[in-house]
Amino acid sequence: MTLPSYAMNQATFPEMYERWLVRPLFRPWADMTLEEVRLFQGDRVLDIACGTGIVARVARERLGEAACVVGIDVNPDMLAVARAVAPDIDWREGNASALPLHDGEQFDIVVCQQGLQFFPDKAAAASQMRQALAKGGRLAVTTWRSDDEVPFFRALRRVAERHLGPIKDMRHSLGDAAPLEALLRGTGFHDVRSRAMSRTIGFEDGRPLLRLNTMALVGMSSAGKAMGDQERKRIVEDIVSESAPVLQSYTEGSGIAFELSTNLATATG
Repeated sequence: MTLPSYAMNQATFPEMYERWLVRPLFRPWADMTLEEVRLFQGDRVLDIACGTGIVARVARERLGEAACVVGIDVNPDMLAVARAVAPDIDWREGNASALPLHDGEQFDIVVCQQGLQFFPDKAAAASQMRQALAKGGRLAVTTWRSDDEVPFFRALRRVAERHLGPIKDMRHSLGDAAPLEALLRGTGFHDVRSRAMSRTIGFEDGRPLLRLNTMALVGMSSAGKAMGDQERKRIVEDIVSESAPVLQSYTEGSGIAFELSTNLATATG
């Protein structure tokens, strides 16, 4: 199922996320991550902080319709889109630090793609991942590298900070792989390894990415959190307008392209 091509002022954030970000941004990393952990027929897969569910959907594509695939997210609106796109997957609402699993339920593959950096209690979330992983199972966790290593997003953040003051971008808050490895080892995982992975990301139209990224930056800023809806919308428009030169500098053909880097940590149960 494909979502309609919503106008950006008519869709919810999860609908825009699915429509504009999943295929060019999150699908390539989902493919790479699942290749890293090596899926085998019969594997049970758990996608934690699944969002609209791209990791779970790719796993289902590779394993077939009979596979056991579960996606968990704390955001019911994200899950509503996930259910609309792939109604045959087991989508569950729940917190990463208290996973909604059945008694004794475990998985051969546990993946958390770009979610761990947002969890308030990372140790509790890692412990839940460990409990959910069957003995000998494989874990994969990805976290974006610092935006100091991603000139495109660093430049956009600096434009936003002219309006909002310093912004702590949570998406890049676990950019150093060492704390990530230490967290997994401290939770009892084995064979913990990590590596930095980079790839060129291309968007046929950079404008939706620019708007969604601006909305995220405003939402994460202290100033943005204190604003009313109308002021927040005005600030978003101002930042989007002032960010146009950044977008132009990454133009490639009719779209845009830039380098993006992530940590990929793997471990076994």
